[in-house]
Amino acid sequence: MPTAQKAATIKALSDQLTRAQLTIVTDYRGLGVAELQGLRGNLRPTGAEFRIAKNTLTTIAAERAGIDGLAGLLAGPTALVLAYDDPVQASKVVSDFVRTSRVLTVRGGVMNNQLVTAPDIDNPIHVGGMASEVDRNHGTCARGDRLLNVLGRDIQRLPLDVGENR
Repeated sequence: MPTAQKAATIKALSDQLTRAQLTIVTDYRGLGVAELQGLRGNLRPTGAEFRIAKNTLTTIAAERAGIDGLAGLLAGPTALVLAYDDPVQASKVVSDFVRTSRVLTVRGGVMNNQLVTAPDIDNPIHVGGMASEVDRNHGTCARGDRLLNVLGRDIQRLPLDVGENR
């Protein structure tokens, strides 16, 4: 039986996992305090947070939240990015940080109770598509749809631009 402090941590983590639209599992080994603070500061405007978590407590919290598949991503030092408001922007912030820091690694994640691979998280179109699917199910306008529409317009213009340069 977990101690009272661990039980409170499990409850809080379970609530956070339930509220998060996207949960990204990372290995933060080698990051300094200043780098972690910088990442947290970049995530805050997107409605996401970066939380270091114990694997056993996270596994229990995920089970209580009804999230399948997260336990397979939990090995070694683990930190979670919990995106509550804008999963597309949060995944972009994490991807940019991974590229610039070369220390933080993404193991994968969970969105809409589906496992998401590390390359999928690095691709905002994939995350945006999954986000729009979630939002359509809830009857709201999706930020992911807007991202896909903007990208779609740019892609539609691409053959014209290439043709004009010939």
